[in-house]
Amino acid sequence: MNSAIDIITLGCSKNLVDTERLMARLEAVGYHAMHDPEHPQAPIAIINTCGFIGDAKEESINTILRFAARKSEGELQQLYVMGCLSQRYRDELKAEIPEVDGWFGKFDYNEIVALLTQQQSTIDCTGYKRKLTTPKHYAYLKISEGCNRMCSYCAIPLITGRHTSRAQEEILKEAEWLMSQGVKEINVIAQDLSSYGLDIDGRHHLPDLIDHMADIPGIKWIRLHYLYPTDFPEEILDVMNRHSNVCKYLDIALQHCTDHMLGLMRRHISQSEQDALIHHIRERVPGICLRTTLMVGHPGETEEDFQALCEWVRRMRFDRMGAFAYSDEEGTYANRHYEDNIPADIKQQRLDELMAIQQEISAQELASLIDKPLRVIIDRMEEGYYIGRSEYDSPEVDCEILIARTDCTTPLQIGEFYTVKVTRAEDFDLYAQPIEN
Repeated sequence: MNSAIDIITLGCSKNLVDTERLMARLEAVGYHAMHDPEHPQAPIAIINTCGFIGDAKEESINTILRFAARKSEGELQQLYVMGCLSQRYRDELKAEIPEVDGWFGKFDYNEIVALLTQQQSTIDCTGYKRKLTTPKHYAYLKISEGCNRMCSYCAIPLITGRHTSRAQEEILKEAEWLMSQGVKEINVIAQDLSSYGLDIDGRHHLPDLIDHMADIPGIKWIRLHYLYPTDFPEEILDVMNRHSNVCKYLDIALQHCTDHMLGLMRRHISQSEQDALIHHIRERVPGICLRTTLMVGHPGETEEDFQALCEWVRRMRFDRMGAFAYSDEEGTYANRHYEDNIPADIKQQRLDELMAIQQEISAQELASLIDKPLRVIIDRMEEGYYIGRSEYDSPEVDCEILIARTDCTTPLQIGEFYTVKVTRAEDFDLYAQPIEN
């Protein structure tokens, strides 16, 4: 068998890991799997969908329809869909888009392989090996699935189920395998890192896991994504201080600040507790980069709540911040108990205003780095520049550092670390020159 398959991944890095696992299984049975090709031409296509919020669902459906049209026109022989959207809406989608040859859930790797090979798959579906699609020097490592938090607006627990931690031994073996593949930077991901281990024995095991991972030879950077503020595993701050290769970076989705909105969102934390946690983290790990995500337009958000949120963002000065407007998702607590009565234009107006505040903060914070040295890893070359990142920047979502190739006496190597001096700052990016060793 030597058939080619195009795989298109939509959504988050957790979806990307699922795609990479599927690609390894497909190639083990003889397929040639290509990821996110610019010009899809393979006879078979698999779309790994996202179903988190309305915009993501719309993108997934539009992508499916585009490939369905290619199939109808004879440009594609077989079309399959997997992931979060089909996990939740398989029956409805099957009736609406008959061009799709098979609908699969989020973790149906073996079922997809079995259908394509017309025989029961013998490939180990529990293994950690995968075909990496990221640049070879960094990768994502998913340590758990699901979530128990049941925030009012979130459909993730309805899609992925309850929080389930992977065994620490398996995770560490995967980290060692990643190092053997040339990976230097591991971005540890989960829907809720804070809960890692609680379903095993009721104890926080994230600090112990990262403590052991940091001792693996070859790991230069470990970065943590998606911690939850309630029941925060405080010992992780000690681990961060103890290991130089654990990046001083935490991604904590806080969503809002007023007690009124935190209550409506079912976040199980008060504003004073949330503020105290932020101050505590910054005190315990000086210089830490805090990234957060906020929401506007949730049912019940008054103009007073929103203005309080704006003032809070100005006061807290998050190093990195994203935001999105509330999306009414079927089956969530908010969908069942609240009325989505904030007009779409008001939601967008609030989102734009909040991001404008963060843009100003980001510009000021980045400008403070001018003439200072930074250690960066080079991700790629693009239009006359080397594009790098510091330990305070995660791939795809954070600040990038641009280094003009004309400023380099010798070529920089992708995947290698260099010390640079910042020369110019924009709202969300930096320019720098290499410092000769």
